Amino acid sequence: MLLLQSEGFVMGKRVLAVASAGGHWQQMMLLRDSFSGHQTLFLTTLDGLPEQFDAHPARILRDCNRNDLIGIVICTLQLSWQLLRFRPDAVISTGALPGVIALALGRMLGAKTIWIDSVANAEEMSMSGKLAKRFAHHWLSQWQHVAQAEGAEYAGAVL
Repeated sequence: MLLLQSEGFVMGKRVLAVASAGGHWQQMMLLRDSFSGHQTLFLTTLDGLPEQFDAHPARILRDCNRNDLIGIVICTLQLSWQLLRFRPDAVISTGALPGVIALALGRMLGAKTIWIDSVANAEEMSMSGKLAKRFAHHWLSQWQHVAQAEGAEYAGAVL
């Protein structure tokens, strides 16, 4: 991935790839060839997805959203544990809230952080994407006009 290469990542770095189920996960799976040569751990929110996409190693997180305080706490604890065990050099997410939490925690641990907003957000940056701006070293939209309007980077679309 050009972003990883531009940040001086030599082969063999640890990459934590976090994506909620659905389109977020599918877009992450389209990016995973970019992580070849790196030790990658995938985190998602739906049991069975890693096996379906042959994404290994992988762990399952509790899904959460802004209306689920208990879910946020549990997800944050799970992410903290995975980050402390894996010690990634980079954290990348295509969404949603679990990815924002991962970026925030990863940045506190010194990891480079990358947010790629979902291609589904064609009119404006997602709510999670807007939160992720605070924690992302690289904050991207897959729509050039959205990137320009929001002040994000644009490097093309995943799809």
